[in-house]
Amino acid sequence: MTTKLVNLTVKGFCEELASSSPAPGGGSASAVAGALGAALASMVGNLTVGKKKYAEVELDMKVLREKANLLKDRYLQLIDEDTEAFNEVMAAFKMPKATQEEKSVRRKAIQEGTKKATATPFEMAKISVDVLKLCKEAALKGNKNALSDAGVGAGMAEAAFRGAVYNVKINLGSLKDEEFVAKMENDLTNLKTEVSELSQQIYKAMDESL
Repeated sequence: MTTKLVNLTVKGFCEELASSSPAPGGGSASAVAGALGAALASMVGNLTVGKKKYAEVELDMKVLREKANLLKDRYLQLIDEDTEAFNEVMAAFKMPKATQEEKSVRRKAIQEGTKKATATPFEMAKISVDVLKLCKEAALKGNKNALSDAGVGAGMAEAAFRGAVYNVKINLGSLKDEEFVAKMENDLTNLKTEVSELSQQIYKAMDESL
């Protein structure tokens, strides 16, 4: 496919996702969810800025809006980067393996490609935490008429995080670099703890206010 996934219509992307092709898959779908979460955080900021009632948090909301838009744009890049990384791994598997030298080159290419394919969703997981933080701030300080939007944004960011984690873990199972795998697993554990705490705080605020 020559068209960038990010340039497809929503319908077009869903059709690609539903096809028999293994890519795009859960990674690109997670990036879309994250982009939606960041966009909703920005929306709350936009609906708060300029309102007299929220003058005290005007600067905070302007900063939130700027951060959210940067994260949204990064997620949009990751939609295609995730699929491209997967395709590189698949290309490595198709390399010739008739001789010992070819087998060695192929194994190395597979391992390097898989590391790259792991780094992409790992970045997605990390920035999903950042979006959750923004959604929490939006829920606590933003325009109360948009509180549900902050909550939906948090849900999208959490979905992006969980999807990214699944994609990291499935790739780790194919890697031989034990040090790399151990570090990734440790980092994921720390991120999951942070996401769990943030999610509880956000949904508690939502339940108390709606």
